[in-house]
Amino acid sequence: MGKATGFLEVTRETPKKRPVSERVLDFKEIEIDFSGEKVAQQASRCMDCGIPFCHNGCPLGNIIPEFNDAVYDQNWSYAYEILSSTNNFPEFTGRICPAPCEASCVLGINKPPVTIEYIEKSIIEHAFANGLVKPHIPEKRTGKTVAIVGSGPAGMAAAAQLNKAGHTVTVFERADKIGGLLRYGIPDFKLEKAIVQRRVEVMEAEGIVFKTNTNIGVDIKTHDLLENFDTIILAGGSTVPRTLPIPGAELKGVYPAMEFLSQQNKRVSNIIPEVDHRGLQYQNGQILATDKNVIVIGGGDTGSDCVGTSNRQKAKTITQVEVMPMPPTERAAQTPWPNWPMMLRTSTSHEEGTDRQWSIAVQEFVGENGNLSGIKIADIALEVVDGKAKQIHKNERIVPAELALIAAGFLHPQREGLLAQLEDFGMEFDERGNVKANDYQTSIDKVFAAGDMRRGQSLVVWAISEGREAARAADIYLMGESLLEAKSVSSLAIMA
Repeated sequence: MGKATGFLEVTRETPKKRPVSERVLDFKEIEIDFSGEKVAQQASRCMDCGIPFCHNGCPLGNIIPEFNDAVYDQNWSYAYEILSSTNNFPEFTGRICPAPCEASCVLGINKPPVTIEYIEKSIIEHAFANGLVKPHIPEKRTGKTVAIVGSGPAGMAAAAQLNKAGHTVTVFERADKIGGLLRYGIPDFKLEKAIVQRRVEVMEAEGIVFKTNTNIGVDIKTHDLLENFDTIILAGGSTVPRTLPIPGAELKGVYPAMEFLSQQNKRVSNIIPEVDHRGLQYQNGQILATDKNVIVIGGGDTGSDCVGTSNRQKAKTITQVEVMPMPPTERAAQTPWPNWPMMLRTSTSHEEGTDRQWSIAVQEFVGENGNLSGIKIADIALEVVDGKAKQIHKNERIVPAELALIAAGFLHPQREGLLAQLEDFGMEFDERGNVKANDYQTSIDKVFAAGDMRRGQSLVVWAISEGREAARAADIYLMGESLLEAKSVSSLAIMA
């Protein structure tokens, strides 16, 4: 490494955040970026660890020690070359990835790990600012045509890779803008939409065709898609939300979290929210947290995003409840290094204000005149009965709530339309309702699947990895071989 003693001399430091009192007044990103010199200092902490476990920790297989070394040397163009060889969209992962690579950092065994995620973001932002990110138009086309259904991170990654291979790629998106949940799910204070649009424009310049407001299975019949393209990649995501089948679920004021979030993303983009992130008509009108007691049901990232958005909409109170027990504040013994640690995580949205409660059972939505007025909850406890642990509910109570946001995740992709029509052609599904695929190829030879539609709800970084791998599988199907990078590419191959 460039500085063998860096990890001994430099402590971990992450960018400062804009003050809470300032940032809750807008939806702009909250980090105050470091200078290049400061980023280089952080990169110097990367050890000559022998076996870089961060490679396996990253779903994309990013070649982390090498790009850290390049940043330390202030060789930003080389750092970008290394990073972009494995990651099509570092500007996304550098902002919203939970950084499993950092959880696997060897330095993290007994010291704070290297700030890999922020270094990644710094590399790509330097590359955009200095003209290093340029459209790469294939020198020749193969004559093969590819249709990609869905423009989220999996679909975008597959499109970028297959276009690079020389195929003619068309991406179909039923919403009015490209990006999937990057566009209409993740709040702007985590990922400003100009960042998404910037990448879309690069991809358009490379020759990729994006068609929005196009619902395959409705606007274009699936049969026509199969007839007109040499191969198809399904990347429509997991879009059926998990609900709570309890009394009062039909009350006005009880909504899926994503409907709430996608509406606000549209407002920030000066779009009147009439259709949701799936391109479907909103059924519940305008959803706002302003002056309401808000209960967010679910303790994950989506729930956290609801908290941050509710704070910016000036909710009266915000409570986030989670059915699981409160995690430990330090890495749990059952998830030792280099595994992803089970531990308490506090997001920037939590820092802005919310009451977090764990081991909570949501029993009933209570209403008046068809409107939500409160939620009946109880504490979950374990009681030993006849030598066996039994879960009991105690301390039942009704808490005031005019808005309940269910952030309990997604079940599987929507079956109606596209997938129902593909089922007539022999499409198979797994036991969870996801598209069944063997090495990304479905039971229909020319149709491949990637991302949440194939593996179930997961991380953006996994969606990008899935899109890349599905693209390679589709390229082999079309051409008999592929020169696209495989996930197992080694640092030696990059250095050669």
